[in-house]
Amino acid sequence: MPINVISSGIMTTIQDLGRPGYYHLGIPMGGAMDRLAMRTANLLVGNPEDAAGLESVFVGPELEFTEDATVAVCGAELPPRIDGEQQPTWTALSVKKGQVLSFDFLKAGARAYIAISGGIDTPPHLGSRATYPIGALGGVDGRAVQPGDSLPLGKASGKARPGTSVPEDYRRLPGATAKLRVLPGLYWHRITEESQRRFFEDIWKVANEADRMGYRFQGGRPLDFVPREQPFSAGSDPSNITDACYPYGSVQVPSGQEPIVLHRDAVSGGGYFMLGTVISADMDLIGQLQPNTTTQFVKVDMEAALAARKERKALIAAIREAVG
Repeated sequence: MPINVISSGIMTTIQDLGRPGYYHLGIPMGGAMDRLAMRTANLLVGNPEDAAGLESVFVGPELEFTEDATVAVCGAELPPRIDGEQQPTWTALSVKKGQVLSFDFLKAGARAYIAISGGIDTPPHLGSRATYPIGALGGVDGRAVQPGDSLPLGKASGKARPGTSVPEDYRRLPGATAKLRVLPGLYWHRITEESQRRFFEDIWKVANEADRMGYRFQGGRPLDFVPREQPFSAGSDPSNITDACYPYGSVQVPSGQEPIVLHRDAVSGGGYFMLGTVISADMDLIGQLQPNTTTQFVKVDMEAALAARKERKALIAAIREAVG
């Protein structure tokens, strides 16, 4: 039986862990911006970690259930309500047939992940149900959820235990000043040593241009470029390069002014230099940054990046054990 969408919030999309394997064709992996929160929500309701759920930005949807189910809301502190009664986040909640799930005002973070026992069972595109609106892939007819939609559910596993909660120490959200660790990259030499130093010294703020394709940051000092002879086929701006591939988390700084961190739905290549890449362990945090959040980039080496990835894997393992 489906879930009926009464209201959809600002930008609620169906997401899972994405569609890897097509980036070389210009189709990004996509999927949940905060993968840890998505996986945790699925674990709480007894789903596979890659099951499809909902990603809501700032404002949650209003959903009517046509059958009994277990739900969990992880990520941003967007308190859920069942028939108007407030419920905890990061907890498996029992919802009965006919009840309505809604949400209170956002208290922290930016994106909440709503998992439902059985998972959302819309048709997969290229192996994923993740919504990629620019390519009209996944989701509901390739778009975000809208009022009047009916979202089909898969068969629940029966493993959910309502009342199970994730320990607070395992709930990851940015601090008052977000710290994003960056590994300098192939084009690091394109800016002066003074600019290299200043980039990590400065305090930046998340701009209003912050979405699934990328996050722009403002407030730091402009970068100075090392003089060069313009390469063949590169633009005349000193931040231009001959077109190259963009890794996830690439930090571009067009004209040396405002850094942009590319995220899940970003394009796969282009002509702006990349001074480095946000490490994989910190990509989830970016999806939880609100506009005007103060942010500092922290320089790390490969050894530190790999250690952070190992710590993140250990955290996921600890969550699995905590929810049984």
